[in-house]
Order: sequence, then structure tokens, then C-alpha cells
Amino acid sequence: MSKIETKDVNLYYGDFQALKNISMQMEEHTVTALIGPSGCGKSTYLRLFNRMNDLIDNVKIEGEVFVEDENIYQKGVNIDELRMKVGMVFQKPNPFPKSVFENVAYGLRVNGINDKHIVEETVVRSLKQAALWEEVDDKLHKSAFELSGGQQQRLCIARALAISPSIVLMDEPASALDPISTAKIEELIHELKKDYTIVIVTHNMQQAGRVSDFTGFFYIGELIEFGRTADIFTSPHKKQTENYITGRFG
Repeated sequence: MSKIETKDVNLYYGDFQALKNISMQMEEHTVTALIGPSGCGKSTYLRLFNRMNDLIDNVKIEGEVFVEDENIYQKGVNIDELRMKVGMVFQKPNPFPKSVFENVAYGLRVNGINDKHIVEETVVRSLKQAALWEEVDDKLHKSAFELSGGQQQRLCIARALAISPSIVLMDEPASALDPISTAKIEELIHELKKDYTIVIVTHNMQQAGRVSDFTGFFYIGELIEFGRTADIFTSPHKKQTENYITGRFG
């Protein structure tokens, strides 16, 4: 079953067309990597799925975007509900100036869940899912800023998981991290796809090869090629894809 699907999507920032006629399907419990040079539309495409592009002035979107069979750009869509279903992890760790515990509990509290037992249970479960619990179980009431960069990013993943999304979007989640922290995030992605559908933007070709089941190659706003990662990396159909993957351009 398609968890996410786009049909003939065009997106404009004012007069500039950032996405051109993009159609793609993403299956449940898979990791899809979006690759391509800077400025090619990967992050713009990713932000379609939780309507983050709505926050930018002069954006116009054509076509259809389906999340769990619902066209999320039709009138009457509850964006708060959509963003609970579709979690987001950004490029740089962005913990709130609160304790480790309150960072993870934040989404629950915003949504009116204050039952002490439920909040505690959810925080612990989310930290365990983010492979962070054993490193912070004695620091729950200390500032999140005391954690290392890699720990902060896993905390942000725990925060995204706490509101029980079914889809997790990751916009270059390891680009600001050292190799050891990056490896932990990649291991985590492998574990998380058992329970979630993941879409990741990455500049790191090796990372895309390691973590994803499917890969979409973007170039100047167009989806040049989409398919199983193993096929894209070993026998791409398009010359442009081959040139990018072998480092001849980009």
C-alpha cells in the first residue's frame, strides 16, 4: 500500500518553479532517500508531506499529494492532525531550551495530554525507540543543551516519535554530525522502519545506499529517476543519474 503519493505536483515560489511535474509513490515501512545536488528541490518536496511549505510566502502548489489516501491539499484538511501523523527531523539538532524529559513530552502537552503516567510512559518509550534511553536515563531533568550533538539529534527524533506519527521526514539528519553519531542515526533508521515510513533527504550518496530501500534522484526541480536503491546505484536507466552517482557532476 502506498503510504505517500504525489501526482503531477508543481510548486512555485513566486515566479520560480521549484518542482516540475513530480509523481512518486512511497510504500509503508520503507525508507525512501531523496538525492541530488543542492537546490534541486529535494527539501521542498519533503516539506510537501507536512505542509511546511505553507509557511513560505508566495507558494503555489498544483497537483495532488496523498498521505494515507487523503489528499492533504484539499479544503478542510486539519493541518495540526496532519503534522501529528507526519513527524519531522531537521538538519541541525534543534532541542528546546528545556529538560531532556520536557523536550520529548512537549508534543503531548501541546496536544492536551497531561496525564503523568501516560506522559512518563511515552517519554521513556520514545527515548528507547531513539536509542537514547541508556545514555540519558540519569539526565532526564537536565538541560537538553548538555547533550552532545548526536544525542541532541536523537532527542529530536524521540520528540518526533512521541506524538505517534506513522511517517517520519528527515531533512539531512546527520549532516551536522560526526561519523560515530552518523552511524548511530543510520542504525536507528533501520530499526524505525519496522514501525514507520521514512523519507530522508541526504547529500551523502553512501548514506542513501546504506539506509534506503528506494531512491529518487532530483535535478533542477525534476524527478529524473526513481526506483529500488540497489537498481539506482548499480544500473540506473538514465545517463544523468549515472553521472551524478559516479561523481561526474553535482
